[in-house]
Amino acid sequence: MVVAVIGNAACSVEEAKLAQEIGEQLASRGATVVCGGLGGVMEAVCRGAKLKGGLTVGILPGNDPEMANPWVDVAIATGVGQGRNAMVVQSAQAVIAIGGRYGTLSEIGHALKRGIPVVGLNTWVLSRGGKEDDTIIRARNVADAVDKALSLAQNKEDQR
Repeated sequence: MVVAVIGNAACSVEEAKLAQEIGEQLASRGATVVCGGLGGVMEAVCRGAKLKGGLTVGILPGNDPEMANPWVDVAIATGVGQGRNAMVVQSAQAVIAIGGRYGTLSEIGHALKRGIPVVGLNTWVLSRGGKEDDTIIRARNVADAVDKALSLAQNKEDQR
């Protein structure tokens, strides 16, 4: 199972704590973590996964794999800038969004467009025609986010 974790490269202490806990829980349950490979939420989720012996993949915007945070096992240098956002989510069966800014929003859009489920923890709320769009599945806490993401990923895998 591969779960993408997305969020801002400059995150709050609370977002980093949530991301690290998510990384720990995903790794403890055998999931591979894929992210954008840089700092903030991406670094924290990789750190958490590595602390529990998990595998981490960073899909980087630039040409240099050395730009990856120190917790990335597999660094993929794309050279396509923010275009790598589509690659991050396309590499996973489910996505967990933590906080985030416009880069995270673009990843959410790419995932939803491709039918990849997105679980949100303190992240964007979408609306359409003045009404809330519930396509981002809300999580109450870290355990809820991981449970939902892994269940959705398994359902997606079973449909293949």
